[in-house]
Amino acid sequence: MDPSALALAGQGRVFDLSSGWWPGMPLAPGHPPFQVLTFRTPAGERAQGARGELEFLRDNASRFGFISEILSFCAHSGTHIDALAHITSGENDEWYGGYSAHEYLGDYGPLTHDASTLPPLLCRAVLVDAPGALGRETLRPHQHIDPDLILLALKRQQVRIEEGDVVLLRTGTMKHWPDTEAMAAVQGAGLDLDGARMLAQYRPAAVGSDTAAVEVSPSGVHGEPQPVHRLLIRDLGIPLMEWVYLEELAAAAVHEFLLLCLPLAITGATGSPVRPVAIA
Repeated sequence: MDPSALALAGQGRVFDLSSGWWPGMPLAPGHPPFQVLTFRTPAGERAQGARGELEFLRDNASRFGFISEILSFCAHSGTHIDALAHITSGENDEWYGGYSAHEYLGDYGPLTHDASTLPPLLCRAVLVDAPGALGRETLRPHQHIDPDLILLALKRQQVRIEEGDVVLLRTGTMKHWPDTEAMAAVQGAGLDLDGARMLAQYRPAAVGSDTAAVEVSPSGVHGEPQPVHRLLIRDLGIPLMEWVYLEELAAAAVHEFLLLCLPLAITGATGSPVRPVAIA
């Protein structure tokens, strides 16, 4: 961490950049639903009696009880960060570092570069407000965030990207969160491959956006469903953050700030839900 990043938090304004999580929430295609299932209840504990693991409830004249639950969800639900084992490519299904899923994917997840290896992010971050640079509330559907649009936004915001920053790209999609029908008005807008190559030159700590996939869809690159994921995660080892809520930052015209983002060290997971906080 660059200690100078702490100076960006001088006013102490805090912005929550997370989506929230709940059953029925919007998800990217291909992921299982988010579920919260109640497991223990006060009534159930009394009905089953103080036996087995509930032996400590035997002497319970006060009717002490507790509630617990099972969480069932994909690590890529809501605001999250992708681990470097998330994306594979090639005939050997290799992720970052050349590790093949045929050899390094076990019964409990990838054996290298899983979520437990993601470092805490405490660093300078830059908001690139793409629709703001164009005088719009949101981008158009399937609109590319290319190098020209990135440079235009940075110029109008009077900020620059520095090595090791987290770069967060706003499309305006989450202006309508969590209304899936309204969000469809911005569907597919995102970073294109040329824009990703440009950002990679800064060696960012991570790149994120307010969409399900960061990158533009369709990609515009023949034979490449998600070339930005392949380039940044698989080839260069740069994590991606998705569903990052950027509306309050944009409304407050906060374009550089201290970012605090702590991934959960989940062994075997290919990503982690996060609750990133911007402090300005």
